[in-house]
Amino acid sequence: MHSTPADLIATEIAAVGELTRQAAERYEGIYHSLRQTLTDELAHTSEPADRALAVMTIADAAAAAFAARFPNQPTTDCRPGCDACCHLYVMIPPGVAEAIGAYLVKHLASSALAELKLELERAASAAEAAADPTILRRRCPLLGVDGRCTIYAVRPLTCRAFTSRSAAACHHLAFGPNGAATTISQNPSQFRVYIEATKALEQAALAHGQPTQQVELAKGLLAALG
Repeated sequence: MHSTPADLIATEIAAVGELTRQAAERYEGIYHSLRQTLTDELAHTSEPADRALAVMTIADAAAAAFAARFPNQPTTDCRPGCDACCHLYVMIPPGVAEAIGAYLVKHLASSALAELKLELERAASAAEAAADPTILRRRCPLLGVDGRCTIYAVRPLTCRAFTSRSAAACHHLAFGPNGAATTISQNPSQFRVYIEATKALEQAALAHGQPTQQVELAKGLLAALG
């Protein structure tokens, strides 16, 4: 039977549609593989800090692979010294505070560590006193005078997940009038990688009979630093 032009284009659309469906399934499979990889790795890691470091390494590799190999990744305006996001409220999953705490003890002199603890106490008190800490805007105690993260190698998963196409939008979110802006659109693939990493740490803590809830960054660090 002779195919009409309408038949031909409909057939092509159907073929591409099937390829798209298959690609979507494989895309979901990426995150299934990531979850399994994280679960397998953490099953053999007992210390919370070691689990956090292992998760950071795997998640960073996954995020880098998306950036390097996956098509149509959104461009970001993130750059060293752009620190508006370092004034936002940050929660951390189990193990992250311990990893950061160990890093600080290793890299800071005792006097600097004592000063940092005072800043962490102020930040934790401010979050505790806030009616809604999620809208609190306060300079991170771990932010250097040059606008760079002083613990970048072990920074929280939330910070790793944060991306923005506009530094101006971030500045408006952090420093603009209340209610002026509430969200920044994230790179969806990268954001999901770190969500999976967060869930993996929570599940690993549960498996080891340890607290699973996320805590505010300053509060968690104070506990980790003793």
